[in-house]
Amino acid sequence: MSKKMLGAERRNFILNLLKNAKEPLTGSELAKQTNVSRQVIVGDITLLKATNVPIVATSQGYIYVKNEPNTYVERIVACYHTPERTEEELQLIVDFGVTVKDVTIDHPVYGDLKASVMVSNRRDVQLFMENMKKNKASFLLELTEGYHLHTLSAQSEQQLDEAEKALEKAGFLVETIN
Repeated sequence: MSKKMLGAERRNFILNLLKNAKEPLTGSELAKQTNVSRQVIVGDITLLKATNVPIVATSQGYIYVKNEPNTYVERIVACYHTPERTEEELQLIVDFGVTVKDVTIDHPVYGDLKASVMVSNRRDVQLFMENMKKNKASFLLELTEGYHLHTLSAQSEQQLDEAEKALEKAGFLVETIN
């Protein structure tokens, strides 16, 4: 596309791209397709989310969450570890077919801070970790001396139970919150 797309037309175009995407789309990819800056895309995504469009920002890019019947079960677990063990923790969880949807910390000033993680397999974890390193980003758990929550999602309670037992055995689990 050589012509710069404007406002509502661009947001509709972005929404259609996300709805039809088989994998996450980065802000840079969307910017290139609409001939605007990545920062304009960030603003567009914010405006779309403000109208309750189910878009999630992940470490791999933006995804549109389709409103399909929810056949997944979720659980929140409280974990503790150093930043150096983050990859180990995430790989342990996804090895049971469990998705790590997000991470939440209880910040002393801001209260709950939540960030999307959305990793479901070892490749997702690898990409997440590479993205963290490339951007020299800090883990939220660094603000709370290692304490954090994860929302886990799986097709069965058994998968969540197995992942939770593995977290406990590895010394990551603080407690489960229902």
